[in-house]
Amino acid sequence: MELDFDVIEFEESDHVEPGEEAPDFTRPLVNDEYWEDASLAELAEDGHVLLVFHPMDGDFPATYIWQEVRDRDWLDYDAEIVGLSISTPYEHKSFIREWRDFDDFRFFSDPANDVAERYGIVNDLDGMAGIAEPKPAVYLLDEELTVEWAWVAETWPDFPPYDAVEEQLDDL
Repeated sequence: MELDFDVIEFEESDHVEPGEEAPDFTRPLVNDEYWEDASLAELAEDGHVLLVFHPMDGDFPATYIWQEVRDRDWLDYDAEIVGLSISTPYEHKSFIREWRDFDDFRFFSDPANDVAERYGIVNDLDGMAGIAEPKPAVYLLDEELTVEWAWVAETWPDFPPYDAVEEQLDDL
């Protein structure tokens, strides 16, 4: 199969690992109706959070990741499923609107990529001076924001190990 893009290996990173406390943050949290500032700790108060870092909205990996999450019915698990990217709240609203069956998902907006910086998963985009986004990553957090399980992409594009995530969700 001939790919129309290069596979890029990420440099090794010192990212948040299982057993460590995930950095808390407050950012706009966007749903299909509105957005408002929310903290990760607030979401975790009610139980586990699956935090899915993804490329900017409109990029094919972001669409593919969320279609897979939707098709696998991850919202049926006992965890809050939430995305995070550099996309603005307006871009998240368009993303949700474009994919009408994404309207049950919520997305944190982090245009400055500060959260990815705190998690150690920054991807400086080649050929785009001053533009960075998070590496694709998935963190399963408990109520205390302790990382119970994590996956961080080693290449671009790379996609979460969906079956391994489901195994973690099954154990909740």
